Amino acid sequence: MTLPAGWQANEGTLARPLELSGRGLHTGRRVNVRILPVDSAQLDGERHGIVFRRLSKGRELGTVAARASLRRGQPLCTMLRAEDGLGVRTVEHLLASLLACEIDHAIVELDAEEVPILDGSAQPWIDAIKACGRTALAQPKRFLRVLKTVSVADGEGAALREMRVEPAADYTLSVHNNDLKGFGDMTWHGQMTPRAFAGEIASSRSYGEIKWAVPAIVIGLLTGMPILRGARTSCTASIVGKRVVGGLRQPDEFVRHRVLDLVGDLALAGAPLLGHVTARRPTHEMNYRLLAALLGTPGACEWVEANA
Repeated sequence: MTLPAGWQANEGTLARPLELSGRGLHTGRRVNVRILPVDSAQLDGERHGIVFRRLSKGRELGTVAARASLRRGQPLCTMLRAEDGLGVRTVEHLLASLLACEIDHAIVELDAEEVPILDGSAQPWIDAIKACGRTALAQPKRFLRVLKTVSVADGEGAALREMRVEPAADYTLSVHNNDLKGFGDMTWHGQMTPRAFAGEIASSRSYGEIKWAVPAIVIGLLTGMPILRGARTSCTASIVGKRVVGGLRQPDEFVRHRVLDLVGDLALAGAPLLGHVTARRPTHEMNYRLLAALLGTPGACEWVEANA
């Protein structure tokens, strides 16, 4: 297969370990993250990919791989849970950043359940990964090529959410969002490459209306479900009425963040897609439903390796 424009010919890993710390958006807990390279000897013909390793006081609790089959539904985030119950929460921004920086194999160590939200965007991850550098591996870059159109939908009328993926030579997204009154319709369309993600998508932040966040936190505390306990104006685009506290980074920041989440959720496929994704009012749940439908439909996709 001819290498799509903008991507490296070989898979890669970090050139050196990466360390970052912060608080979880939903748990509010402080967490330290260390991302370790994976060398060719560790791969040994096996498909390693991105693996999360949970630690507690320096002791390993277990691991969970970034696979679609291990995804579990949670409010306002994407969670992975291993068969033994070990979980990792809010993985989407980091997975999007690793995919966009072409870090195909790595071990992500963290000493709490949730990946830190940092400033609410993927930009700190992109900056840290680029500062560490990338080492190319012997394995050719692989992609998940879409062979037939697959779609999912939920709701109707103004509440309709629908998503579709169809064959294409590149990884392309068309995303439409209008889930906030007073901000109008927002649309982003473009080819998803490492350069496009870093330049157009990475800096967009998680967002939400403060009037809905406060009761969600209270309900979460009453039910024992961690929801938005770490939410602050420093890590979200916080909406009051028809304005954002501190302003927007881009006029269409909200739809760009929907693209960010979509790329991160679809990264659970294990590689970039070769297909055109169309999404109307996407959510984490809808993103997963589309991926599950693609992977679960016979003949809908195939693994391909790139030639330089």
